[in-house]
Amino acid sequence: MPLVLISGYPSAGKTYRARQLLDFFRDKIAQLAPTDARIARLKVHHINHQTLGLHRDVYHSARAEKDARAAEASAVKRVLGRDDIVIADGMNYIKGFRYQLYCEAKAMQTPSCVVHVGTPVDRCREINQRLLADTSTDGGYVEEDFENLVFRYEEPNGMTRWDSPLFTVVYDDETPPFDQIWDAMVGSDGKAKVVRPNAATVLKPATEQNYLYELDKTTSDIVSHIVSWQKDHPGEEGGEVTVPDAENAVALPASIVSLPQLQRIRRQFISLNRQHNLSKNRVRDLFVDYLNDAFQAA
Repeated sequence: MPLVLISGYPSAGKTYRARQLLDFFRDKIAQLAPTDARIARLKVHHINHQTLGLHRDVYHSARAEKDARAAEASAVKRVLGRDDIVIADGMNYIKGFRYQLYCEAKAMQTPSCVVHVGTPVDRCREINQRLLADTSTDGGYVEEDFENLVFRYEEPNGMTRWDSPLFTVVYDDETPPFDQIWDAMVGSDGKAKVVRPNAATVLKPATEQNYLYELDKTTSDIVSHIVSWQKDHPGEEGGEVTVPDAENAVALPASIVSLPQLQRIRRQFISLNRQHNLSKNRVRDLFVDYLNDAFQAA
């Protein structure tokens, strides 16, 4: 079912609008469920900084921000399905990231939309300053991060396929256009909204040759990612390495793991799984788990 992306300036009220939508969807499902089996199966998920356990200081550095976006993308992919409505209101200010999530939804043959919270930047700045001063909340964005995010914000454009349909909610609106969003995403004619995927987003069954290539490439990419992380984090032995699109992180041991050690573990994993025909995502998750088990056993 649909993916609803909430986008707007920092401190624009994205989470507030997302919670309004969350309550509306749940009430609508409860209202229609007794007479519509399709609606009764629907579940609603809300994904943002808080649900992912992320703090706003991830915007201090490009690497932390990239890892945070990967965490959101993974969380969305885990719950996105035919019977799930996903509301994501964090880190959707880059059009390339919105396009990535649009492709994920299209690959699942489910619709997506963007809700633009159109709060003026000056009002956002005032709200952010109040949040920073209020110790009873989780706070706003530090001034440097706030201005940086405003500068880099790429406003949704309803003329592009990944930002459409686009619903804009101005600051003075009491609620988003609930009924329009419901009709566009779920439908009111009793039929499920189905999106035909592009050929580029359809996962083709892997032949043996393709599988061995993906097995080799995926594991090699993870090893390179770990080596790169260790170089970028000197003196941080024992940290956790977030692998893009993997369900779990790699928990490094207390001592630095050398490239030969990683390659040896990788060869063992490939040898064990050469005869299988796993999906790329499954290979990634299994290799991360295999690495963690190997590090714990060492």
